[in-house]
Amino acid sequence: MKVLVINAGSSSLKYQLYNMMDESVLASGRVERIGMDSSIVTHESANKPEVRDVREILDHVTAVKRVIDILVHPDFGVITSMSEIDAVGHRVVHGGEAFKHSVIVTQEVKAEIKRLFDLAPLHNPAHMMGINAVETNMPNVPQVVVFDTAFHQTMPETSYLYPIPKVLYRRHKIRRYGFHGTSHAYVSGEAARFLGKPIESLKMVSCHIGNGASCAAIVGGKTLDTSMGMTPLEGLMMGTRSGDIDPAIVPFVINKEELTLSEVNSMLNKHSGMQAISGLSSDMREIDEAMNAGDANAKLAFDMFVYRLRKYIGAYAAAMNGIDVLLFTAGIGENSASVRRAVCEGITFLGLELDDALNTERKKTVREISKPDSRVKVLVVPTNEELLIARDTYKLTNV
Repeated sequence: MKVLVINAGSSSLKYQLYNMMDESVLASGRVERIGMDSSIVTHESANKPEVRDVREILDHVTAVKRVIDILVHPDFGVITSMSEIDAVGHRVVHGGEAFKHSVIVTQEVKAEIKRLFDLAPLHNPAHMMGINAVETNMPNVPQVVVFDTAFHQTMPETSYLYPIPKVLYRRHKIRRYGFHGTSHAYVSGEAARFLGKPIESLKMVSCHIGNGASCAAIVGGKTLDTSMGMTPLEGLMMGTRSGDIDPAIVPFVINKEELTLSEVNSMLNKHSGMQAISGLSSDMREIDEAMNAGDANAKLAFDMFVYRLRKYIGAYAAAMNGIDVLLFTAGIGENSASVRRAVCEGITFLGLELDDALNTERKKTVREISKPDSRVKVLVVPTNEELLIARDTYKLTNV
């Protein structure tokens, strides 16, 4: 069985085609600058020429048709006809309270995703364009949607409710939803398999840290709490997002700087975080390099990022009444030995001992970086959200 995984943005579309018999990636690529006459298509597959094509692609329907054309092309395609694609899986950012699991696309599901546009105005409309584009090009192929928020729907009220008038929750569903759920679900499962222990027996803190970053407290394979909130702005300090701040800062800045609400929202999402503190970059690699060269602002950004991450890990260990596994994933988590070292050196009270030699190794596989006698196991787990989407799509459609 072959599953096509699609992640549609407002002007882009990423894809991977899986052979679910061995979970191998047959091909992957992306379409960029959708809506322009100079859209860029890139495509890679094993033992075939790489494709880079610039042409007019004005909408997502045309983008999906172009992807199919490439996949079946005699020179660089990997299938002989579209009929070999048995199902399509989509990433959808926000599932609200309606979706606790991945689901097959129906008209009712599409209507609910549309109803959630207000909660994810930058993402859900784009995902819907991807779903509709596949429906147009492949009308008889089943589609599945996998929600970033679904994994966190196990949170209790004590975790997901905000201490504001409850009428706002009843009327507008203002609550903590959390994001990166597909990643947290995948890496926590991989961690349990690597350790050879049932996930139901483990207390984990999962740190998905890239340009966007979040932590999740996972007990028995279910989310107890997570750092992102109603939107991805809450929680950890990130590349360009502020993370947690005093909410009174918003009206204060509006008054003092004569900014609009939209301008402040842009400031907190796009011009804050490590970029704002370092005055240099939102990229941890550049911040790390500048810090080692003696840049004081880069060091401050690094230290603030690590400090806030340690606070969340400590808080979640307390919330779970213990911790068995600390895992790092995503761009920074998988690649920055200096961040992992700085985080772990500040939480040794948990019974955690880092093996620095293992920490500095560069591997693309699940690995343990703690010492053998460390009470808390520290793992680096490469994330693979696309594979989890493919697996869920396979499970729901292979009946």
